[in-house]
Amino acid sequence: MKSLFLQAISEHMYKRRYSKRTIQTYLRWIAAFIRFHDMRHPSTMGDPEVEQFLNYLVNQRDVAANTQAIALNALVFMYRDFIQKPLSQKLDFISSQKKTKLPVVLTRAEVKRFLEHCPVQHHLACSLMYGSGLRIMETVRLRVQHIDFDYKCIRVIDGKGGKNRVVTLAPELFSAIRTQIELVQYTLVTDNDNPSFSGVWMPHRLRDKYQSESKDLPWQYLFPAKDLSKDPESGLVRRHHIDEKQIQRAVRKTAKKAGIDKHVTPHTLRHSFATHLLQSGADIRTVQAQLGHSDVRTTQIYTHILQNGAHGLTSPLSNM
Repeated sequence: MKSLFLQAISEHMYKRRYSKRTIQTYLRWIAAFIRFHDMRHPSTMGDPEVEQFLNYLVNQRDVAANTQAIALNALVFMYRDFIQKPLSQKLDFISSQKKTKLPVVLTRAEVKRFLEHCPVQHHLACSLMYGSGLRIMETVRLRVQHIDFDYKCIRVIDGKGGKNRVVTLAPELFSAIRTQIELVQYTLVTDNDNPSFSGVWMPHRLRDKYQSESKDLPWQYLFPAKDLSKDPESGLVRRHHIDEKQIQRAVRKTAKKAGIDKHVTPHTLRHSFATHLLQSGADIRTVQAQLGHSDVRTTQIYTHILQNGAHGLTSPLSNM
């Protein structure tokens, strides 16, 4: 990161305990805002320039409402928490009216074919995204202790929006998960023999309480990275989780290899999980809880997928 201004914001956010992903997202939108205004320093700008940028995102970039909201959140944070010149609560800009697209969903046969073609190193992660409805970041951030074989569930800690939830775990994955944990344990033994290893990263509120446990198996990531790396926050040597981009690439290649003519992403597996649960007769509130949605209206989008034609009606052409 070359910009001293952006570097200062990054350090400020790290001190405030924002997640790495949030920091990256906010910095990207702040940088886009600065470029849009010909590299002017944000401290010389304010409400009018923010309104112009948000209008540009809608009129020229045709972004979705959620994307525009994230950009606004980044700028609100910068002006309120860093520059300390809060924006007006009555900003006048065009809100995106772009409709949310219906999610792409695989059939059960397509999921089966997908998993049959999935490379062995990513098979378990993909199986969990479909079998438990996990988001990709929830999957790579799983730790050994989040798996509960006795109750056949996974504890998702600090998921999207900082929420925790419990999701189902297919017994068919027990053997593969135990094998993966054995691999993590073997890697941990090697790491603990390395004098520069400082243990796995732990959340701020827990690293002091459980300081001695960062080198114990329960806290290790279920999908550890291949190599040790420096923690950007502390500079200590740790073993992080695998990069989600590895799984994203694997999913695209697998879908192509399996002959699935749809735009398949890791989130497609989560969409398929929800849709297939509803197909099996699961109650929408149960599916909502499994997905971690705050509002049941978010979950209801999957009911549209289940409708054959318009509102489940059969076309008269089918009866001819």
